[in-house]
Amino acid sequence: MDADHFARLALQLPGAVQGAHSGHADFRVRRGVFATLGYPDPDHGMVKLTPEQSEIVCASDPHVFSPAKGAWGRGGATLVRLAALTEDTATSVLKMAWVNRTGEDPRV
Repeated sequence: MDADHFARLALQLPGAVQGAHSGHADFRVRRGVFATLGYPDPDHGMVKLTPEQSEIVCASDPHVFSPAKGAWGRGGATLVRLAALTEDTATSVLKMAWVNRTGEDPRV
C-alpha cells in the first residue's frame, strides 16, 4: 500500500473529500476528518477509530497499527504503517472510521 492507494480507497467512501491540515492530506465527510496521510511521517496514515476499535486493531497486528501519541491516541486515533497495510485491511479500517464519523452504513 502506498499513500496514493490509501487516498483512493478513502475517497471511494460516500461523501468523502480530500482536504489538508497542518501540512497533511486529510479525508473528511460532513466536515469531519476520518483519516489522514503523512503523520507522523510519509510512511504512515491515521484513521479515527474509537478507543475500543483502536485497541482491537493494534493488538491484532502491531506491525501495522499503533495508537497515536498522547490524547489523540487515547481517543482512538490509530496510526497505520502504509507499507504493511493490505487493501482489504485498509478498506476495513477506513470504513470503520467513516462510520464513526457518519453513523451510517457506507455500502461500499
